[in-house]
Amino acid sequence: MTLNNFTIREITAKDNSKIAKAISSVLIEYGVPKVGTAYADKILDTLFEAYNTDNAIYFVVEKNGEILGGAGVKQLENYKGRVCELQKMYFLPEARGIGLGSKMMDICLKKAKEFGFEHCYLETLPYMQDARKLYRKVGFKDLDAPMGDTGHYSCNLWMLKDL
Repeated sequence: MTLNNFTIREITAKDNSKIAKAISSVLIEYGVPKVGTAYADKILDTLFEAYNTDNAIYFVVEKNGEILGGAGVKQLENYKGRVCELQKMYFLPEARGIGLGSKMMDICLKKAKEFGFEHCYLETLPYMQDARKLYRKVGFKDLDAPMGDTGHYSCNLWMLKDL
């Protein structure tokens, strides 16, 4: 899928280091804590392998051979039930404000439905205001407490959407 010369496609093994660098760059830009967030995730350098499983998928945003962001869905960790988690949705500045977030969200949520998930969960931070606006726009509702156990204890805002 192409939008404004950006391509959204499934991750490949050769994308691992580029998407890890992009995600880390965004987290540093926002001053996100390095512990208890995606920054410290053991899988950050091996996203292709982490999502190369049943009912999981990760997409990257590419332009001119550069990876500028991504997002994925997979079963919510340590939770029983048909709930997936929207994970690692980050975009570098040049990929923001042009509709890629909405398009990526649409692609991920459609895949989640195809996989048979009934709800989509996410965790975020207060200063990710633009992301939270997008989440609410597509129907995510605030929760009072986290679901499952993602290990992202520094993320203190939780949201859920019925699929």
